[in-house]
Amino acid sequence: MHLFTPLAIRDVTLKNRIVVSPMCQYSSEDGFANDWHFVHLGSRAVGGAALVMAEATAVEAIGRISPEDLGIWDDRHVEMLAKIAGFIRAQGAVPAIQLAHAGRKASTPRPWEPQHGTIPPERGGWQPVAPSAIAFAENHAVPEPLDDAGILRVVGAFAAAAHRALAAGFELVEIHAAHGYLLHEFLSPLSNRRDDGYGGSFAHRSRLLVEVVQAVRRVWPEKLPLFVRISAADWVPGGWDVDEAVELARRLPGLGVDVVDVSSGGTAPRAQIPFGPGYQTGFAERIRREAGVSTATVGLITSATQADHIVRTGQADLVVLARAMLRNPYWPLAAAAELGHDIAWPSQYLRAAPPRR
Repeated sequence: MHLFTPLAIRDVTLKNRIVVSPMCQYSSEDGFANDWHFVHLGSRAVGGAALVMAEATAVEAIGRISPEDLGIWDDRHVEMLAKIAGFIRAQGAVPAIQLAHAGRKASTPRPWEPQHGTIPPERGGWQPVAPSAIAFAENHAVPEPLDDAGILRVVGAFAAAAHRALAAGFELVEIHAAHGYLLHEFLSPLSNRRDDGYGGSFAHRSRLLVEVVQAVRRVWPEKLPLFVRISAADWVPGGWDVDEAVELARRLPGLGVDVVDVSSGGTAPRAQIPFGPGYQTGFAERIRREAGVSTATVGLITSATQADHIVRTGQADLVVLARAMLRNPYWPLAAAAELGHDIAWPSQYLRAAPPRR
């Protein structure tokens, strides 16, 4: 088993183990995908990745991180998303989409803009929601706690988004329960101080994610894969930790989840995270080993040998690349040449392909 070994998940086969991470582009208007998203995602499919995943896509308007986030809360969003998914598939890659809700980290400016914190309603923002009335940071608004009706609405929004993703032709859906966004906010004791059936114990804090997974799986075909991205740790004492992440991962396959996509952090703005090459891979390896579930790993994976080593040594089943793919959309083609694997190049680019071994 190596980086270019195919992987079958349900009725979908990935031609290699390289995944384009869902990376926010902050380039939408009213949630609509456009030519930027077509080129951004399409070029990575041309570049040889097996799985190309559209960015965190909001399941409702107030679930956007920024006003410029991609959305899938409206049937009108489907048309352009279908064009993108079709092009990705035509290049031999699997089109995927990450379904997300930003929770208390919603209604913020794009990261390259000078202002920070929550955009107030009078400037085009909105009131964020969360499990509890705890702001993410000093310059963020205090969120409105979700009541039972709000929780039911969120679960329904994820299911409706999955239905639209299917209509758009995506072959894989990932539920975003990481990085301090809504579903992670319910999981973490740092952001969830509820005393009802959605707070307190591990079972209660994980209840919303379980309900979302169940609702999505009911509308997502049995033949198609379902991923969940989690943060394995908050990196803060008293927060969500890897022990709870392992316990959660043990339960997800029984709900129809095929792969746990393992990241970390995002709930606490001042968490002390030991960034370094592959710094999250150990989490993916432990979850894979102790929970008996396939995993994907992400985080400062940059070289072909590093990615190949992760797969060969069983640390994870899939390697998810983010910034490396922003720097070079054709990273997989270059990695194959470096590692000595013959893979198909687009006919239009054959003149630049290395000699076949």
